[in-house]
Amino acid sequence: MNFLSVENISKSYGERVLFSNISFGINKDQKIAFVAKNGTGKTSLLNIVSGKDEADTGQVVTRNGLNVAFLSQEPDLANHLSIEETIFASDNKILKIIREYETALNNPDDSEAYQKAFEKMEANDAWDFETQYKQILFKLKLENLAQKVTSLSGGQKKRLALATILINKPDLLILDEPTNHLDLEMIEWLENYFAKENITLFMVTHDRFFLERVCSEIIELENGKLYNYKGNYSYYLEKKEARIAAEKASVEKAKNLYTKELDWMRRQPKARTTKSKSRIDDFYIIKEKAHQRRNDHQVQLEINMERLGSKILELHNVSKSFKEKKILDKFDYVFKRGERIGIIGKNGTGKSTFLNLITQTTSPDSGKIIVGETVKFGYYTQRGIQIKPGQKVIEVIKEFGEFIPLTKGRQISAAQLLERFLFDRKKQYDFVEKLSGGELKRLYLCTVLIQNPNFLILDEPTNDLDIVTLNVLENFLLDFPGCLLVVSHDRYFMDKIVDHLFVFRGDATIEDFPGNYSDFRSYENSSIPEKKELKTSASDTNKNNWKNKNDSNKLTFNEQKEYNRLEKDIKKLEEEKKEIEAIFSDSSLNEDEINKHSAKLQEVIETIDEKTERWFELSDKIEN
Repeated sequence: MNFLSVENISKSYGERVLFSNISFGINKDQKIAFVAKNGTGKTSLLNIVSGKDEADTGQVVTRNGLNVAFLSQEPDLANHLSIEETIFASDNKILKIIREYETALNNPDDSEAYQKAFEKMEANDAWDFETQYKQILFKLKLENLAQKVTSLSGGQKKRLALATILINKPDLLILDEPTNHLDLEMIEWLENYFAKENITLFMVTHDRFFLERVCSEIIELENGKLYNYKGNYSYYLEKKEARIAAEKASVEKAKNLYTKELDWMRRQPKARTTKSKSRIDDFYIIKEKAHQRRNDHQVQLEINMERLGSKILELHNVSKSFKEKKILDKFDYVFKRGERIGIIGKNGTGKSTFLNLITQTTSPDSGKIIVGETVKFGYYTQRGIQIKPGQKVIEVIKEFGEFIPLTKGRQISAAQLLERFLFDRKKQYDFVEKLSGGELKRLYLCTVLIQNPNFLILDEPTNDLDIVTLNVLENFLLDFPGCLLVVSHDRYFMDKIVDHLFVFRGDATIEDFPGNYSDFRSYENSSIPEKKELKTSASDTNKNNWKNKNDSNKLTFNEQKEYNRLEKDIKKLEEEKKEIEAIFSDSSLNEDEINKHSAKLQEVIETIDEKTERWFELSDKIEN
């Protein structure tokens, strides 16, 4: 069932053309990601599809009565409302019934109103809906329902807007960077929610794990053309590489043919026959193809890093609190040369405060922080670049000098450096406030790196960066010889560049985990039963207490059989998933076969999730 059709739309701002004559459709239950470089109009396209903006040409046709919800990067919420009032402000019939019921509960003297409200809840099956919406609020850490919107942080507002949309269950959900401002636990919950729900999605996201696990189709805008990939992120990468190779081969073939036809053209007499005119027309088509050039320039990151000495950064008995909230408590750590540490933890556990302590923008309550004489910090903060009114892009870089030093004694001009960061000569003279969110981040990254740091501190560096820039940044950081400390909710990014993790558990508890994020998740998921088992064996010193130990296992005989069977089933399903994913490497698959295998893969993934969830339920019984 077709929900929405985009027909030959175009959008320009002055002379700048974002996209021209692009078309695609969104069908029921599709989960589509839209991928493009920063500055090519991703957000503009979402605004047009959602109805917030209009295209210069073409049209967007939606199905009659379609309920479309749009989560923008800057949600428009009423500041005077509370969290609860914001949620109940929608036209959702069930929410109004729940509101009536909760009002009746608060007025126990009016038994008639309570009875009517109760009957409405029963008649409309509102009990499950109430449970679901409260679970969504809990998962997104929006538990203080009386809190006013005006007092919320930017991240909390984004989460409130997301919660409101999820609760109202629209037919089509349009999302602009949905994982920004969510901690890792929230992102993983949202992934599972979208994977299980029969919901239609059209989104822009830089989160490649999210793309991998949620999306069943990717639409890419590149050099003004749309390309469709009927699969997840891994499938997209593979097929894109094959497409680029085929395009290069086609252009090379056209070049060879062009050389041959050019020679024929030069030998033709002025009086030409009809037959030769047809060949002449073909010549110009071949010429156009032969002169095609891929516009796939990548960011070039090259800095003149100052050498690190033997003493880098030392924290001795460092403590920090905000009133009753402890962030650090006698924390000790000595950084070594070339360390690459990722920082993870829930929002509010003190990750950004830790970075501010290291860079001495915040002072500890007690303890010492010693910074080596040769250390030069490069601090990429969440605040981003500070925009000055009327400032042009090139003027931002020229504040650091007309010429920028590179490695081996070389230097380049400010304009040349900006070109390496994908700002062409025309874009360099644009006003900074006109840049897209991703372009602002790329410019900010440029200002951090050109100061030649040898200790990079990155606080959420991947937000708003396009996938191309992310890949280049990752490759640069892999070769970066200095120290690296990074806070990020981008699991793909963390897996690629860090060696170990500081896990902020809250209440001044920080664990040093030896591995990347995927290692950590595997450990967390697998070690819970092991930890309980260790505790049991430590306490069961009496050989005669086997009966008590047996009593602690609360599984029935049938549940124990189910528990054992689930482990085998999950293992088989994981193997089946790998086999299906391997099928997609066959380039001879037609569209019908791809759709068939994609549907099967989605079914297997959903079954794995269901069985894993049940396995955890039974595990909890054993442990409690």
